[in-house]
Amino acid sequence: MTIDTSGWRAQTLHRREEATRMRRRIFDRAIVLLGLPVVVLGGCATAPSERASADVTPFGLVQVAARTEPRQLDAAPETRILALDPDRISEADVRTTLASAPAPRIVLVHGGVVGVYLLMESFAKFLVGMGYPEAKIRDPHDGAYSQNPYGSSERLAGELAWYYEHDAMRPMLIGHSQGGMQTVKVLHELAGSFGDRVAVWNPVTDRREERYTIVDPITHVEKPVVGISVAYASVVGAGGVEFFAPSVWNMAGRLRIIPDSVDEFTGFAIAGDFVALTAPGGATSADEYRPNGTAVVHNVNLPSSYNHVFVPNTQHLADDSRMRDWINRYETAKAADLSNLPEGQNDNVLWAAGVWHDIKKHWCLEAQRLIRARQLDAAPASQSAQLRETTGD
Repeated sequence: MTIDTSGWRAQTLHRREEATRMRRRIFDRAIVLLGLPVVVLGGCATAPSERASADVTPFGLVQVAARTEPRQLDAAPETRILALDPDRISEADVRTTLASAPAPRIVLVHGGVVGVYLLMESFAKFLVGMGYPEAKIRDPHDGAYSQNPYGSSERLAGELAWYYEHDAMRPMLIGHSQGGMQTVKVLHELAGSFGDRVAVWNPVTDRREERYTIVDPITHVEKPVVGISVAYASVVGAGGVEFFAPSVWNMAGRLRIIPDSVDEFTGFAIAGDFVALTAPGGATSADEYRPNGTAVVHNVNLPSSYNHVFVPNTQHLADDSRMRDWINRYETAKAADLSNLPEGQNDNVLWAAGVWHDIKKHWCLEAQRLIRARQLDAAPASQSAQLRETTGD
């Protein structure tokens, strides 16, 4: 099912002067035309087995110690976290309750045009402004806010496994444009679509580890990287001319199929997107993302006034307290009340609100999952067995 928000444009977006809009369209198209050779040439490069990183100083603020245990919580914060409704997390819940809990790693993958990483950096800063821990977004090796879409998808899958093993919380993965294609490709790496073995990759040292399994921090059972799942993934503007990059040719026939390596997935399309080649009326049923198993998959059409290149530009939304409040009340695109959207700059608010809602939800779910697992470990054997029957773990 596709949720279509394009009919709300008149209610929600401030009208711009026609001359300004025309200049922006010309500028946007120029960026894409100039960047297309970069897409092709960048995709032709074979991703190295290791990044050239020997001379890079690890990013001190977010350094991750090897095999550290997530911090323990007192009983009171645990009780408050377990009482949260994951689908209805307020700003107060984020800043006073979830802030006391560990947070899953979020991996952002930016688009393929030169300089577009700055727009994903804007989205990262939006997340920080909304209350997400910056250390769980920035790369622990070099401090980058996002990953290159032309890097090795196998390496990124190995990193996600490493993060899960060390954080005891399943990561989240969000991609824009070419980065959206890389995001879905990583899901297929974890699902075994390209092979039955993926090596663990240490993101702190930026080196491949000589192993293909991790110890599951919840069940304490050794398991292969292939078969591990992430909690949430989302893409916007994936497909179309991005298939020019040879690095994603093996995604033909796979891009719209979401495997079981993710619990919940949301695919955003922009009506009339000339890069992703989306029809003026939005994504059709032929363009919808669909599960090939148990993953929960959503499709959302964004208005044609949204721009393929600039949709991650969202930091300004977190700087406005009224806009933050509206975003934190957002539940789904279909149910959103846009009549009370605050005045002011609201570019890309529907995309930002949708992704933030899902991030809060899975932050809460992963924290609750971790707390329940610790309670099971701490309980006497007989009580633990009863709890496992109750929770299904």
